Amino acid sequence: MLKVLVYGINFTPEPLGVGRYTGDMVAALQAAGHDVRVVTALPYYPEWCVDAAYRPWAYAWEERHGVPVARAPLWVPFRPGGRKRVLHLLSFAVTSLPLLVRQLAWRPDVVWLAAPAFVCAPAALVTARLTGAKAWLHVQDWEIDIAFGMGLVSGNGWRKLVYGAERWLLRRFDHVSSISRAMVARAVTKGVAPERTSLVPNWANVRGAWPAGQPSPYRAQLGLPADAVVALYSGTMGVKQGVDWLANVALRLEGHPRLHFVLCGEGALQAQTQALCAALPNVHFMPLQPLARLPELLALADVHLLPQRPDAADMVMPSKLTGMLASGRPVVAMAALDSELADVVASCGVVVPHGDVVAFAHAVQYLAERPDMRGRLGAVARQFAEDHLAEEAVLARLEAQMRALVGRGTFQVL
Repeated sequence: MLKVLVYGINFTPEPLGVGRYTGDMVAALQAAGHDVRVVTALPYYPEWCVDAAYRPWAYAWEERHGVPVARAPLWVPFRPGGRKRVLHLLSFAVTSLPLLVRQLAWRPDVVWLAAPAFVCAPAALVTARLTGAKAWLHVQDWEIDIAFGMGLVSGNGWRKLVYGAERWLLRRFDHVSSISRAMVARAVTKGVAPERTSLVPNWANVRGAWPAGQPSPYRAQLGLPADAVVALYSGTMGVKQGVDWLANVALRLEGHPRLHFVLCGEGALQAQTQALCAALPNVHFMPLQPLARLPELLALADVHLLPQRPDAADMVMPSKLTGMLASGRPVVAMAALDSELADVVASCGVVVPHGDVVAFAHAVQYLAERPDMRGRLGAVARQFAEDHLAEEAVLARLEAQMRALVGRGTFQVL
């Protein structure tokens, strides 16, 4: 049995307040008989407001699905921006320290830090060193690269200082993993020894996908015509995701007789995108849906939409892609042709250059008018998910690698 301390800021309230994938990992480790504890923040995302069930500036302790969860308060800005986001993350790094101190007597075997929130890296390393644990950093996106690449943070002095600190910290983790091969390679360029890195892709609940041939209940809920072809975007509506481009795509395809756009999610660009689409009867907006209904939501699509800002290319592999592929629907994605994202999507959808709204609209229209093509590409997407992204297989390999890291198993490259 391993003792695993999972540490990271929360990005969704389900299932454990540390993001969907980390929450799935916690559940899998617990089911395998390991002792797992979580230190995270009060739920606040994506509304950017602390959940009403919690007192905004108070610590909270609870048990979720049999796992002890300790929550630290944090400052949540009303309108998150570059510097405000940094202060927001720093506030959690500071307030979570007492919760980490409480874990010292427990003496975990592994301290797992889920990033973003790289500002928490020093505390994770100190906790691991004081307890004799192995320190594992799992990178969902390279937040510092994205922040500078998108202009959220600027200044040569800051750049040199922050990148120097990142490189120093990365080299002190016992293991660094990420969700795509390009992102793992980026860790190596930042100074991490290749033998201390691994690929841990975001997984898909392949077995939980909505049954093929059964219409999603969301079609009736939205009042869509029986012959509607649905182009679906589901996820955060923010700058990094390029959601504002979808409004222009919808405007270009306004006159299509059967095509309907469904944009599901919340974020900084939600109001702006809704305003741009206010006069379009074939564009439907939905708030963030419960995780339990994700298979129904993904099955609503005939075509999945995946815009992506070029500044984030290969710094982040969109986590939403795994569900898209598992649903057995084709994907239209914006990506650089030499990127890992393009390599994946090219066989099961259409890849267009970043920001090319005209090409994106043409791709959506092309697939909307060709059901046979949608079926063929969707089958390829589903097969890829079964072969490479099945939740059970990825998590089993991850557990084996975690055992090997602490000397209780044979190391396997994921």
